[in-house]
Amino acid sequence: MQKKDFPIFAVHPNLVYLDSAATTQKPQVVIEAISSFYATSNASVHRGVYHLMQQATALYNQTREKVKNFINARNTAEIVFTRGTTASLNLLSRSLGNFCLEKGDVILLTKAEHHSNLVPWQMIAKARGCQLKFINLHASGEIDLHSLKELLDERVKIVSIPHVSNVFGHVNPLKHIGELTHHVGAYLIVDGAQGAPHLPLDVQDLNCDFYVFSGHKLYGPTGIGVLYGKLNLLEQMPPDDGGGDMIEQVTLTQTTYSPPPLKFEAGTPMVAQVIGLGAAIDYVNSIGMVSIAKWEAHLLELTLASLQNMSNIKVIGEPNSSLVSFTIEGVHPLDLATLLDCQDIAIRSGHLCNQPAMDFLGITSCARISFGVYTTEEDIEYFLASLKKNVTVRIFPPSLGV
Repeated sequence: MQKKDFPIFAVHPNLVYLDSAATTQKPQVVIEAISSFYATSNASVHRGVYHLMQQATALYNQTREKVKNFINARNTAEIVFTRGTTASLNLLSRSLGNFCLEKGDVILLTKAEHHSNLVPWQMIAKARGCQLKFINLHASGEIDLHSLKELLDERVKIVSIPHVSNVFGHVNPLKHIGELTHHVGAYLIVDGAQGAPHLPLDVQDLNCDFYVFSGHKLYGPTGIGVLYGKLNLLEQMPPDDGGGDMIEQVTLTQTTYSPPPLKFEAGTPMVAQVIGLGAAIDYVNSIGMVSIAKWEAHLLELTLASLQNMSNIKVIGEPNSSLVSFTIEGVHPLDLATLLDCQDIAIRSGHLCNQPAMDFLGITSCARISFGVYTTEEDIEYFLASLKKNVTVRIFPPSLGV
């Protein structure tokens, strides 16, 4: 993997960027695709017959086709564009929630959900008179399937879980979980924010009902995300927003709606962001998702081999994907991140937008590193050497950060 495709590393040649789980850097081809659209093809979509609008609409629709192929959906109508993973989960909580939830029904989540896959369900549960229940986790961060089986019954209508935990870095067995979920007639929603950018993805093989992810974690622009849903479900679900582009007929007294996906895309869409997402998908496809997964697995192995030999560092769980979270005895994660930033190393620190996971672990915060296609062995070696030098020799006084 090389950094030459990413202009930020030319501007900051010493940067070791290890926070791709938060957001990825953007390759030149994505930047150029967005710039080119604004310079040569800028128009709204779906609303007129003039040439420029037809050109913009064609580019927009091409990305929907690219997303369909990228995740192996059956139909482009199953691809809804949103503002990101959070927006997708909020849309599902309201639309699917109003479609299938009744008083007394149960929504299942894990005990360590990202806030985006918890807060929306808390809100709809309160509004619909439903109950949230929580699946236990193993110490590795993997879902406890025995706990899931005990919780699954006819009252459960929705199971919403991560593909990969943003704290534990563990890949969940989605296909098996889907079989268990569907056996009781519930719907499976997958938060794919940490899955889609790092692993080969086939939603038909996983047989999930919904899968959501963000463009900005997939080397694309901010402000764009994807909600995949099985077409028969999207057809039955009510729209979440009203306005232009999601309608068929409007009178003063009633409105009929467009079929999916437009039913869920009210207003002028994020045309430039969608086109940027299409360029990002082209970029990762040019490398190959299998190759990306193998490279990141190699970086993970290299990282864990060293971290596990540092006696005062505790790796959280048993990561098997593209990120590693850890704590250091006597060192506050914020202090560590600040020190490493002085050495041009960017890592994440804090509760990682996952306070339930921190509660589960009995801590308030941690440090996290995460990989991208631009992460090199040299990056990892420099990070590990800096960590060993500054931490194992106790450059921090024991009380710092307490």
